[in-house]
Amino acid sequence: MKLLTKTFITAVAVCLGSFTAFSQENLPKDYLTKEFHAGRRQALRNLMPANSVAVVFAYPEQVFSNDVNYVFHQNPDMYYFSGYMEPDAALLIFKDMQGTGDTSYNEVLFVRKRNPQQEQWTGRRLGVDGAKAKLGFTRVYNGSEFAKFPIDFKKFSAVIYDNINDDATGDLKSLITTFKTRAAVPNIDKALKADYDIINKYATGKNLTQIINYMKPRLDDDAHKNSAIIQALVAKPDSATLIDVKAKIKETMGSAGLFTEYTTKLRGIKQPEELALLSKSVQLSSIAHAEVMRAVKPNMSERELEGILMYVHRKYGAENEGYPPIVGVGANGCILHYEENNEQVLNNQLVLMDVGSEYHGYSADVTRTVPPTGKFTEEQKAIYQIVYDAQEEVFKLCKAGVPYSSLEAKTGEILAAGLIKLGIIKEAKELRTYYPHGVSHHMGLDVHDKGSYTGNLEENMVITVEPGIYIPAGSKCDKKWWNIGVRIEDDVVIGKDKGTILSLDAPRKWQDVEKMAAEKSIFDGAKFPPLK
Repeated sequence: MKLLTKTFITAVAVCLGSFTAFSQENLPKDYLTKEFHAGRRQALRNLMPANSVAVVFAYPEQVFSNDVNYVFHQNPDMYYFSGYMEPDAALLIFKDMQGTGDTSYNEVLFVRKRNPQQEQWTGRRLGVDGAKAKLGFTRVYNGSEFAKFPIDFKKFSAVIYDNINDDATGDLKSLITTFKTRAAVPNIDKALKADYDIINKYATGKNLTQIINYMKPRLDDDAHKNSAIIQALVAKPDSATLIDVKAKIKETMGSAGLFTEYTTKLRGIKQPEELALLSKSVQLSSIAHAEVMRAVKPNMSERELEGILMYVHRKYGAENEGYPPIVGVGANGCILHYEENNEQVLNNQLVLMDVGSEYHGYSADVTRTVPPTGKFTEEQKAIYQIVYDAQEEVFKLCKAGVPYSSLEAKTGEILAAGLIKLGIIKEAKELRTYYPHGVSHHMGLDVHDKGSYTGNLEENMVITVEPGIYIPAGSKCDKKWWNIGVRIEDDVVIGKDKGTILSLDAPRKWQDVEKMAAEKSIFDGAKFPPLK
């Protein structure tokens, strides 16, 4: 490649430019618009204090194998505020106009430099001109110009920044290092900062024990042992301590912590354009689950079901899955994040499928549990009905003004009562043995999206409702219940008076699941030659 001539490189650049213009005609027409992203930047400015600047970095590329990278996934905040989908980038959003007259500005985007030779191998880059034309920015520079860009971060009353990725390499590392030096960013241990975020987002007086148990694997590392904030919470886990701890975390993080606060407010409430993409992502995922209900047979494998789901996703234009697909049969269905999907034969055990598409960046999150034989056993049916009943009761609470915590309380009430009635547990406090996770989370650009978990539900939040019961072999109950794992998960838009369930294309009642299992699938009779 070092023998390439300047003439050849120029020719490649011309071809790439021409092909880019041509290919745009055949792309999907429902991407978020530059006006949407500009509106989100203004919404952020409206929250920012006077004389402040927010700084957002792209995510780094990650090596898959040797010289091959994983498919690049952009920092959702970078995409949300800019629409830029490439690595090695930084976005600056100013509260107030900088400069004067015709040269004034309130936002600057630094992008990956165009390189015709590299683009032939790894794909087209927008570059400065492309970012101006496609994304609507007027001030765009190559990333290499950031180091000399005339900005004094010390003059701002607040420098609000995203998580700093210290694992970055190459051009992104240069951007981050320059920023940290010029803005005098304090070094806070990454794992410790993540736990500070967890405490601020999720901790309440009622769930402190659960939060501390989540942090236990890290409590003995130096950063956590030397954190007076963490040690105070561990020593006295009560509501009064939590109030003090959250105040000290805010003081420690300074203006940097404002970024999470602001983006949680913004991304937690979905805009109409986002609701349209989320609805499409959830609907096509639900259609995929329905097709698996028709296609599943006892002699199939977990991987085959995963393949059917992914095929339907791609058929409808989804670029990816929002998270690694979970397809677990029997004992595997009792593992919450089982991802191997390598069981060869399903037999007559329940198969739990937690699989959602990612459509234009927005992730669905749908789970269905189905019998490969097309019929639930009496034991499977009994557990399934308890989970279904819990979900039905929680749906009634999915409206503006309801405390988020009440969803969990109602779930626990229904699941515990059902398991006590079956004799699987004796007291409600035993429920966590068979229901170890939460019933809901926000969803959007991340499958576990930003959004408030400590206040009330608000109109146009989008959340999951996902009760489950998991009874692994060896549990202290009758063996007839062993290896039954059931989760039903649906995606709901919070409304003023009631929620709207987006995932109704996949049946939920056990009777409807059995009815769909009796229908023919487009995959029935598909045959492939045997491997030699």
